[in-house]
Amino acid sequence: MSSRLIYGFHTVIARLRHDPDSIREILLDTSRHDQRVQQLEAHARLRNIRMTAVDGRRLDNLLPNARHQGVMARVEGTRKVLHLDDVLDTLEEPPFLLVLDGITDPRNLGACLRVADGAGVHAVIAPKDRSAGLTEVALKTACGAAESVPYITVTNLARTLRALKEREICVIGTASEAASTLYEATWPQATAWVLGAEGEGMRRLTREHCDLLVRIPLVGSVESLNVSVAAGVCLFEAQRRASAWRK
Repeated sequence: MSSRLIYGFHTVIARLRHDPDSIREILLDTSRHDQRVQQLEAHARLRNIRMTAVDGRRLDNLLPNARHQGVMARVEGTRKVLHLDDVLDTLEEPPFLLVLDGITDPRNLGACLRVADGAGVHAVIAPKDRSAGLTEVALKTACGAAESVPYITVTNLARTLRALKEREICVIGTASEAASTLYEATWPQATAWVLGAEGEGMRRLTREHCDLLVRIPLVGSVESLNVSVAAGVCLFEAQRRASAWRK
């Protein structure tokens, strides 16, 4: 059976906890000896999964430009369906999520995954209907980010947003008519950022489930940004604030 590489601590630990039989081997950068590595090693030993210490440069060569954090796993080629709880239950820090509502262009989806990876998002969530899905075009545009950022499809997006709120995750929607700009608004550390398709925006029911609406201030003649660009603006502002909180 063919194999593929997944990478990053959240992705590998989630696979260890929920589908360990699919893992053939875990590759670890020899320079890492911190608590996250110790946690990963404990999970691997418990499940008798082979660990291989390698030079960090080998990991860089295996997946150039990937934010692998010093850990990769070689897994069976079939892609396992993830559930939201699979990701949230493994986190030891406030959740940071991206929700895409009505993104049907696979290139936009791939670009959003790439932005999410760069910003450190824990998972990307989308409805099963009115969604592009992980097509070959989306995977190619993502440039490897589809392997490091869990992409979770849900049957009922409104119900999923309610479940996030029950976990005390603030659901923040983007809308051009919002009273507060992205830079004026305040929010807690645990967030789920909701973006809709360019021009159409979020669906009404999705909007109603948001705790907060913000807008990106535009000073030119365009009325909206491409969804992946808007995602980058919002996610990196959220990431910047989270970094400040951690100091």
